[in-house]
Amino acid sequence: MKGLRTILFLTISNTFMTFAWYGHLKFKEFSWGKNLGIFSIIVISWGLAFFEYLFQVPANEGGFKANGGPFSLVQLKTIQEAITLIVFMLFTLTFFKDEKLGWNHLLGFALIVLAVFVIFKKW
Repeated sequence: MKGLRTILFLTISNTFMTFAWYGHLKFKEFSWGKNLGIFSIIVISWGLAFFEYLFQVPANEGGFKANGGPFSLVQLKTIQEAITLIVFMLFTLTFFKDEKLGWNHLLGFALIVLAVFVIFKKW
């Protein structure tokens, strides 16, 4: 259960972070965002990042083996990176339809997912 909660919270966390990092690239498409300066964009992004931390910190805290969770530190980071790529791909395909993911992007992402397998495999 702690493992599933950790993965769910990391997914929510990464969704907020993806919007904080890349969502502002779409602000100018909305009437309220047309005249925003860089400082306003940074403040909005920081506000989104706050919600990212509301999920990221409990995910890592509860998921870490030393705190009774199922994952080592390396496993937590690997899970987070894999989730980041999945969320980023979905975000890109949904909000940036003019961006195309090529075979090399998909292969690179697949290799990162393979890294998850390698790190979690008991050798």
